[in-house]
Amino acid sequence: MTDEATESANDPVGDWHRLAGACVLLDGFHALKHAVRFGARIPLAVTTDRRATLELAGQLAPDVRDTLYALLTEVPEATYTSLVPRPHPTAVAALAVRPSRAVNLETLARSPRAAPVVVLDNPRNLGNAGAVIRLAAGFGATGVVTTGTLDPWHPTVVRAGAGLHFATAVERLAVAELPAGPVFALDPEGDDIRGLKLPDDAVLAFGSERSGLSPELRARADHLVSLPMRPQVSSYNLATSVGMTLYHWSVTSNGTF
Repeated sequence: MTDEATESANDPVGDWHRLAGACVLLDGFHALKHAVRFGARIPLAVTTDRRATLELAGQLAPDVRDTLYALLTEVPEATYTSLVPRPHPTAVAALAVRPSRAVNLETLARSPRAAPVVVLDNPRNLGNAGAVIRLAAGFGATGVVTTGTLDPWHPTVVRAGAGLHFATAVERLAVAELPAGPVFALDPEGDDIRGLKLPDDAVLAFGSERSGLSPELRARADHLVSLPMRPQVSSYNLATSVGMTLYHWSVTSNGTF
């Protein structure tokens, strides 16, 4: 067991409250599993049934079982429910250290890039933002950037992202701060994506669920791109649009996972 985990086992409640303000909440087994896989620093993880959680790891994620064996602290159910705002069915929760902004900015600025950066322009829905981060991680995107007021590390976003914030660079930036690279902005009036090849260093920009692209992002765009859509269907869900676009990039790119 690590020194941090040993200390937490002595007073998990006190340590949780001490760490919570500076850490990211991981809700549930799958969020913890992904965070471990992608190198998150996790000072504390709790469960109401350590044996059952380790058995679940053995079944679903044997690659992280040994790490969880050293990390998990069993606490009474009442203690667990007092630590989290919305208990998860797996009765597992953890605190992880958020990657530094400097490290994420370095990743986003790296050139040449092997995969696009996804930009959510002034998104509004926390769940949609989390779903996009999960998709971006699955496709191996370099990162996900949000503009506007939504915090991409909000607990609801992290929950919807299933811990995969740690698999890609996630930051909030102004439009003027976006990474270098040709900006392909999704817009109904743009060129059909099926006739385009998206480069690996593309910046893929998606407008908000309600108002679309902001004037600032539209002015920054090098290309306007549209997704195929049946007439009289007004729009796709944001995460669906991102998934379709990343899939198109993946099948036309020379890159591999």
